[in-house]
Amino acid sequence: MAAHIQPCLVVADADGNIYDQPDLLMLCRRGGQWGLPRPDELMPLPPESELFLLPGRHAVGLNPETGEVEEQEELAVAAFAAPAHTLGAHPVYVRDEDAPLLPLFAYGAVGFANGRFYICARKVDEEARQVFRNVPRARIEKRVRELLRQFPKNRLMQHIMHNCVLRYDCPAARNLALGRYEAPLPTSRACNARCVGCISQQEENSPIQTTPQCRLAFRPTVDEVVEIMRYHEQQEREKPVYSFGQGCEGDPLTEAPLLIAAVRAFREGGGQGTVNCNTNASQPDAVAALADAGLTSMRVSLNSAREDVYLRYYRPTNYGFGDVRRSIEEARRRGVFVSLNLLYFPGVTDTEEEICALTELVGSCGVSFIQLRNLNIDPDMYAELLSGIPMGPSVGLHNFRRRLRKACPWLRFGYFNPYVGTRAELSAPMPGEWTPPAPAVEAEETPEKTAEA
Repeated sequence: MAAHIQPCLVVADADGNIYDQPDLLMLCRRGGQWGLPRPDELMPLPPESELFLLPGRHAVGLNPETGEVEEQEELAVAAFAAPAHTLGAHPVYVRDEDAPLLPLFAYGAVGFANGRFYICARKVDEEARQVFRNVPRARIEKRVRELLRQFPKNRLMQHIMHNCVLRYDCPAARNLALGRYEAPLPTSRACNARCVGCISQQEENSPIQTTPQCRLAFRPTVDEVVEIMRYHEQQEREKPVYSFGQGCEGDPLTEAPLLIAAVRAFREGGGQGTVNCNTNASQPDAVAALADAGLTSMRVSLNSAREDVYLRYYRPTNYGFGDVRRSIEEARRRGVFVSLNLLYFPGVTDTEEEICALTELVGSCGVSFIQLRNLNIDPDMYAELLSGIPMGPSVGLHNFRRRLRKACPWLRFGYFNPYVGTRAELSAPMPGEWTPPAPAVEAEETPEKTAEA
């Protein structure tokens, strides 16, 4: 924790040169609130993070001598935090009327103090699963060439190596090439949701013109999928994880028969390890069948446990939020370790309304784990998307986790899909068996004082 640190404002000129303004303090934004960063949410900028200048958005800082908020001519700067870190606040800026929409990244508030950058974020997972600074690029490319030769007829392996590793530098794909941690298993070309911030495909009339990835263009066979699973099992002998549902595809449950057949074949052949499915959990019957076939864990993507907030972002085409809840319950009843891929957005996710709804979902449905992932979206776009939905004051990431742990003491937090063995040991309650805790007598921690945006 970076206690007693007061970072100064960071700005950028039109040429992309980034420098600090020592006479102004860094401000941060949580929803509609502007304020100074809390000591418990500041940390040095992690290695492998990136700095972005924000076009059409002018930096804003606090003058400590006058107490006035001052807009600058220079551009605002944001930080994209390295994996395993969750943002606690966005940068403060004043946007020009013609400012372009920001690309699909997560924009963290960043400042400068004592010769280094600081970011409003916390490290939420200690595993170095997506740290590559000590892995030479040449080593990865050598492994890619070897795998392309070893699996010349496996289209899925060819796709992952050519497209995901060499084209996009996907961390999951690089780990498959290195034979470690979690193997990605993209299988789906289609999706039954139209997420506003989808990173693989946007509608023709979407204001988002480019996506970070392109979607899978073919349906793999069962043999192609199982061949990769067996290869990865041979390489990663301690904690192998195999995951359906990647950023370069639609939702894997749209290919449920393929997944069920592949998991069953892998298990019947003696396959060990954690078989995971990252999904929107839209099909309860498919989830039940997949669990019966040998699924170990399921990660359910959510931006909110409130139906109105969820629907505005996910925009499902043939399912509802009730189906998501039923899928979680079906999985938990069958011994599946259920995680939430919670798309965390400061000033929304950490509000009273959101915490209460999320606590109820976790307890009532038997969720075991929350992956605190950052929602990649222009902050102003998300605020406009949720316009009109009540949001209370932000309590911050620390208090958000504290509240959930107090109500659901079995709950764990992280960033990556955890290895839970071939068959998970679960402490989360069965659906319908959770008793909400009695309201606390002591006063809740109050949010920090903020200036209104």
